[in-house]
Amino acid sequence: MILPSAAVPLYLALVGARRPFATAEGARARIAERRLRPLGYAPPERLRRDVAISAGHEHGWPVYRVTPSPVLPNLARAAAALVYVHGGGWVNEISPLHWRLVAQLAAEANLEVIVPIYRLVPFGTAIEARDGVAALVEEARTRYDDVLLAGDSAGGQIALSAALALRDRGIALPLTTLVSPALDLSWSNPRIPEVQPSDPWLGVPGGVVLAEAWRGELPLEDPAVSPLAGELAGLGPLSVYSGTRDVLNPDARLLVERAQEVGVGVSLHERRGQLHVYPLLPTPVGRSARADIVAELRAAVRGRRATPAGADD
Repeated sequence: MILPSAAVPLYLALVGARRPFATAEGARARIAERRLRPLGYAPPERLRRDVAISAGHEHGWPVYRVTPSPVLPNLARAAAALVYVHGGGWVNEISPLHWRLVAQLAAEANLEVIVPIYRLVPFGTAIEARDGVAALVEEARTRYDDVLLAGDSAGGQIALSAALALRDRGIALPLTTLVSPALDLSWSNPRIPEVQPSDPWLGVPGGVVLAEAWRGELPLEDPAVSPLAGELAGLGPLSVYSGTRDVLNPDARLLVERAQEVGVGVSLHERRGQLHVYPLLPTPVGRSARADIVAELRAAVRGRRATPAGADD
C-alpha cells in the first residue's frame, strides 16, 4: 500500500509514534514498558518471494540473514554482504518497514543482508552494539570481498560508530548508508530548535532520556555514542538520506560538511518537507528513495570490482 506523504503525520499521531520522544516522561514510560514487555522481532511471515531467510545466534544476539532466493533462475551467489542495523530510538524493536526494506535490498541489489537483533534499552548499551556490529562486518569479510554497512535512525548511529571503529583497524568500507541517522546524542546543534516545531515524530526531551540510557558508562561525546564527535578522516564513502522535517537533519548536514572537509566521499539525499526515515515509509517519495539506495549499493560493489589491483584502500 502506498500512502500520500501528507497522510503520514496523521498516521503517526493516530498510533502515538511521538509519545516516547515528546516528553521525558514519555521516554521513561517506554523504557519501563520494554523492560516488562519486550517486543517481538521476527520477520513477517510473508515477505518477498524472491528472498530466503535464515536465523542464528552470534555475539550474544539473534542474527538474521536475508539472501536472494536460490530457486530463482540464473541467479548467482550474492555479490556482496550488507550489515543492516535497524532503528527505533534504541528502545523499539525492528519493524515490518525495516524487514521490507531489507528484503528489497537483498533481492534487488543481490546482497546477503545481515540483520543483528541487538539488545535495546534498558538492557543494551552503545558500546556493546558498536562492537557487535563491527564484529559482524569483520566476519562477513572472511566470506565476501565486499561488505557494506547501513542503518537508519538509531541504527544509523550504531552503523557510523562501527564504521569509525573499523576504520581504526584499517578497514575502510565500500559504502556506509545512513538513513536519518542519529549522530550527536547531546542534542546540542543550535538548529534543532528551528526544526523541532515541524517534526511530527521525534522530540528532544525524550531523545535526551533515551541517549542517557543508551550511553551506558561512556560520555555522550564518545564516538561510540555520538559518531559526529569522532574524527571522520579515513572513512570509506558515505551516503546520507535526510528529510528537512526531522530534528536529526541539522546534524546530517553537519556530518556532510565535516566529511567533505577531510576528503571523505559523501552524498546527501535531502528531501524538503520529508520526515524522519522517509526512505522506509510507504509513500511515493519513500519508494523512489529505496530505489536510489538499491542503485547506490549495486554501484558501490561494481565500483570495487572495477578497481585495478593495487589501487585498493
